Amino acid sequence: MINSIAMAKAVKSKPKFSKKTYTQWLDLMLRIREFELRCSILYGQQKIRGFLHLCIGQEAISAGMASVLRKEDIVITAYRDHGNAISKGISTKECMAELFGKATGCTKGKGGSMHFFSKELGFYGGHGIVGAQIGLGAGIAFAEKYKGTDNVCVCMFGDGAARQGILHETYNMAMTWKLPVIFICENNYYAMGTSVERTSNVLDIHKLGLGYEMPNEAVNAMKCEDVHNSLKKAVAHCRAGKGPYFLEFKTYRYQGHSISDPQKYRTREELDAYRKKDPIADVKLTMLENDMITEEEIKAMTKAAKQEIKEAIQFAEDSPYPSADELYTDNYLQEDYPFLT
Repeated sequence: MINSIAMAKAVKSKPKFSKKTYTQWLDLMLRIREFELRCSILYGQQKIRGFLHLCIGQEAISAGMASVLRKEDIVITAYRDHGNAISKGISTKECMAELFGKATGCTKGKGGSMHFFSKELGFYGGHGIVGAQIGLGAGIAFAEKYKGTDNVCVCMFGDGAARQGILHETYNMAMTWKLPVIFICENNYYAMGTSVERTSNVLDIHKLGLGYEMPNEAVNAMKCEDVHNSLKKAVAHCRAGKGPYFLEFKTYRYQGHSISDPQKYRTREELDAYRKKDPIADVKLTMLENDMITEEEIKAMTKAAKQEIKEAIQFAEDSPYPSADELYTDNYLQEDYPFLT
């Protein structure tokens, strides 16, 4: 694990938020980072199977969102979903059990890494089909507007999904109907392994919103403060009935696209440069320099995060696999479908 304080910027950071907020951000990011690091080990031990997409390096997004959104607000995202699920309130035990394919997982062990879900906590996936959640996010926002709530739907996708045609159709409808949806592109600069520069003439992805006169902006998503401030503005816009908002979160993943990615498409120098912008290191430094926390308190928080994930792993180990009859539950069935008659 990187020496976060040593690698953080040397310029002293003045606090823009309360000690409570910084503490919440640090705690959440430490828990997510430890969860993901342990997952990478467990995958090598074949405790976790199938696909595994880690969000190490992108934790500021989950933290900044958690300090803005209400419980009633809904989040829908793609397959790099662990951190966002944890920030929305799904326990690390349920998340780890899902990765183990156990019945106590957040989708009963049936979804795996790509399909975390909790209706009660407003986390609607976790989707493996690239870009599919863009249309679904607008549909969820339509439902909230139809019901007369002031809840918002945060619809997240990667830079690769921004190339899908569904984005343009959805943006047109969302603006026409003034839907309370915040579109967030988590731009970590590489889709499956191909850089944005090689796939699009529009390198500032947020500018795609201009074609629909959708408010948009780019955000330094390596900093919790910037994520929080931009999302707070977008949420206020949506709650006021002014329609959708598009945020491009410029971030970086320290791991490959998936756990099996050799990462030959980027240089070591590029990766090292982004490690120096580590969001956890940034918050630690701000808190230390402004006497919000001590080194001992950071060690205690780190130890607590490690213990929580250790217990989550044990919970997953001890949990049962789904029973065979679970094959027939949670499925949609059309009784008069010709094949069944």
